[in-house]
Amino acid sequence: MKVNKNIIFTCVLIFLVVSYSFKESFSTPNVEIQEIGPNDEVAYFASGCFWCVEAIFESVEGVSEAISGYAGGHTKNPTYQSIGTGRTGHAEAVAVYYDPQIVNFETLVDVFFGSHDPTTKNGQHPDYGSQYRSIAFYSSIKEKEIIEKAISKLNTEVYNHKIVTEVSKHVIFYKAESYHQNYEKLNPYNSYVRNVSVPRLKRFKKKFPKLLKEKK
Repeated sequence: MKVNKNIIFTCVLIFLVVSYSFKESFSTPNVEIQEIGPNDEVAYFASGCFWCVEAIFESVEGVSEAISGYAGGHTKNPTYQSIGTGRTGHAEAVAVYYDPQIVNFETLVDVFFGSHDPTTKNGQHPDYGSQYRSIAFYSSIKEKEIIEKAISKLNTEVYNHKIVTEVSKHVIFYKAESYHQNYEKLNPYNSYVRNVSVPRLKRFKKKFPKLLKEKK
């Protein structure tokens, strides 16, 4: 029986594409690997869906990059699928690469608290679960003091002592799967991006116009 070579080639091509897609969707994230600029430092925050949070921080002057990932948990090598169960202890988080000569850590903390509701224990609407909780990570005593000072001030002046944000020492950050990086920018027609991410980014920009790379 003669076998059409074109059919064989097409089948092999389909197999390779499907295999790559499957691997990409379920591959284990890497521990953060990102080249830090000569003047850059890194800050870590979790405040709901990382697609939204990444876009917010990347809009800030002095921030060169925000990487989506997982932090704050006890499970090694978490994946998007595993943290979705709520049992890994990790939250969707971002690693923010910034130049402290342009924007300082204190301002990034203001961005963090000013771009989400820190009084909701498990999530930001419409995403709920421990993987969407609010966490401000610190890498030094000074950073911890800045975060705690901001919480004290906001608790007194804005939130009536209802802030539930965790203040945690940064231990390890796992970079999320590649398809999560720059998700909002690369998927403008995604329904979640259009209905949740973009409106959240617009609210932030309206609230902090002086911090933006493109000032109005």
